[in-house]
Amino acid sequence: MKIAVARYPVGSPASFEDFAARQSQVLGEAAAAGARIAVLPEYLSLELAASFGRPIFSDLAASLAAIQQYRQRWLELFARLARELDMHVVAGSFLLDGGDGRYRNRCDWLTPQGQHLWQDKLQLTGFEKHTGIIDPGEVLKVFEVDGIRVGVAICYDSEFPLLVRRQYEAGARLLIVPSCTDTAAGAMRVRIGCLARALENRMFVAQSVTAGLAEWSPALDVNTGEAAIYAPMDVGFPADGVLAQTGDGQLWAYAELDFAAFEASRKRAQVANDRDWQSQLQPALAHAVVTLAD
Repeated sequence: MKIAVARYPVGSPASFEDFAARQSQVLGEAAAAGARIAVLPEYLSLELAASFGRPIFSDLAASLAAIQQYRQRWLELFARLARELDMHVVAGSFLLDGGDGRYRNRCDWLTPQGQHLWQDKLQLTGFEKHTGIIDPGEVLKVFEVDGIRVGVAICYDSEFPLLVRRQYEAGARLLIVPSCTDTAAGAMRVRIGCLARALENRMFVAQSVTAGLAEWSPALDVNTGEAAIYAPMDVGFPADGVLAQTGDGQLWAYAELDFAAFEASRKRAQVANDRDWQSQLQPALAHAVVTLAD
């Protein structure tokens, strides 16, 4: 299975048609390269706020309210592209109105067969909490696509090992991480979270990112980091855990994921963090013993 992760330069489309044309172009590029899964970044939907003019796009609450009118067209667009390109499209995330002016950060997954899968963000960042209008999701999911079980951890969720561990225990061997970070420290936190989840669960992790400046938006203002695909730092994989990543302004990074070979490689593993996970849960280690030095 070939996967593509985007380092997506944030634009300012003048209309939904402009947005749709760009998605067709960028996803068409991934499909032409042979990708079976293409991953777009978190907060992609906020790019659409640019089409409403300054009084809307300069105000986050107004932006979230305005883009709701595009929700059905958003789903139809990515469903059509998934079908026409014969490719799974992970459409970043859409800030979806859940009622009473409250929003969920939802990642939509559209399959070539016409299914619509989704995962809400479960852990909110300080920025999201500060808005006062974004709520966390309540359900942790694992999808089965093309015979492979896959989990989604939206940006900050990738920094919480127990969430991803539960997805692994439900059979996930690939973790998709749509992300958006505005500082070098934020980008590094998500990157390290992805590497750690790959190591401790012995799974592939695929991260997409937003890129560039969007000073017109209070949420998409500055964007940092590189898109990458990670694997455990073990026999048969790169020592730094990076299978592929963007650079020099690349839009996509690609990697071939051989899940059968991946499972077979467990027998040659130098370490077995995934299988040794339970050893840290023994009752004797439930609490640390404090010892006072003389």
